[in-house]
Amino acid sequence: MLSLNESDFQKEVLDSKGLVLVDFWAEWCGPCRQLGPILEGVSEAMPEVKFFKVNVDEAPNTAASFGIRSIPSMFLFKDGKQIDMKVGFTSAESVTSWLNSHK
Repeated sequence: MLSLNESDFQKEVLDSKGLVLVDFWAEWCGPCRQLGPILEGVSEAMPEVKFFKVNVDEAPNTAASFGIRSIPSMFLFKDGKQIDMKVGFTSAESVTSWLNSHK
């Protein structure tokens, strides 16, 4: 999973075609650190979906623009439009099912 900063969010997410999952996280967040390897595994199994991480401490304006109040928060975009979100730790099976429901 690639990390995004505020300057590349527009190009990589909002100007992108297809499904894009963005994980808003922070280094100090225990559930965020647990979710990271799960998303890495799902990203390897689903190469047709783009996966990105946004550190809320390093990209506060981007986090604020999406109203992030709780992390981890996963936002799902399709063709540059936000279509869904999930908040909190979840399993690989749940993430896979969630993504498959939006293909």
